[in-house]
Amino acid sequence: MSEFRPSRRGVLKGVGGLSAAVALGGAGVIASATSAGAASDGFGLRIVDRGESDPRMWYYHFSTSAIAWNPGVNVLLPDDYHTSGRTYPVLYLFHGGGTTSDFRYFDSPGGIRAYTAGKPVIVVMPDGGGAGWYSNPVTSLVGPRNWETFHMSQLVPWIDANFRTHAEYDGRAVAGFSMGGFGALKYAAKYYGHFCSVSAHSGPASLRRDIGAVGHWANASSAAIELGGGTIYGVPLWNQARVSADNPVERIPSYQNKRLFMVAGTGAESIPWFSAVQESHVLAGQREFRGLLDQAAIPYEAHEAPGGHVFRWQYFQQDLDGIVAHLRPAA
Repeated sequence: MSEFRPSRRGVLKGVGGLSAAVALGGAGVIASATSAGAASDGFGLRIVDRGESDPRMWYYHFSTSAIAWNPGVNVLLPDDYHTSGRTYPVLYLFHGGGTTSDFRYFDSPGGIRAYTAGKPVIVVMPDGGGAGWYSNPVTSLVGPRNWETFHMSQLVPWIDANFRTHAEYDGRAVAGFSMGGFGALKYAAKYYGHFCSVSAHSGPASLRRDIGAVGHWANASSAAIELGGGTIYGVPLWNQARVSADNPVERIPSYQNKRLFMVAGTGAESIPWFSAVQESHVLAGQREFRGLLDQAAIPYEAHEAPGGHVFRWQYFQQDLDGIVAHLRPAA
């Protein structure tokens, strides 16, 4: 394995222009820590732990003023990264919510390593909190939990500075499951010039529908799991401007000229019943979103599948093939 040497080239490159459910996390296998490489601090991040001994899966924990603890990130490298000298597109892949879901969620046996074998793409999988909702909350009673700042102002430029990436619009995709699917849709709209492809796997696309079911769930889950009683959008009244800024169905023009992929379950044959209830809100929101995209003549690919609120690897494989085909090729 080649020794990791952060490239200062990337510092000069431009960065570019849960859904209604708490999803169960998947434990993963991460590489053991090593001391390889020089210090790679910058963009408000300081490495406090790292693992670079695995040929493909490297991990880091950072100290950052944006988060009151040290969030982690898995960086999955292409098979030939250490020998090819090529520059690669990047997929940012976000996990769902729940007390056991973190940056290792997708690294399970038969998981992300197997599905990306031979694919010329870097996959970045960061922590997003147990119920962080890929947002900077209105209130936190347990210190900073500014996940949006961590991801978009710190992690994206850090990745581009320290790995061989296409650090342009056509070199980045964002995808996620559940809460992470919402985060992907949100970031793709709010940071239009960063991502040319966005995918929501059982990710909610509407915060306000059904008397605000998903928005209220974001507040309730974040208060219970993430913020010690604080909330993402505020109580008893929401910060309406912030909701509108985050709400995919209110940002339809921001999805122009992007590849869009969505999948949601119909609830049929779903066990337990709560999974079907969760997914019913996701499905309704995605259908609302698709209707608005149709009105705006914005193309997308959408699928409805039997079952409840689960990550469907078979659809991720289909999505990944489309992502790689759409992004700027490795060169």
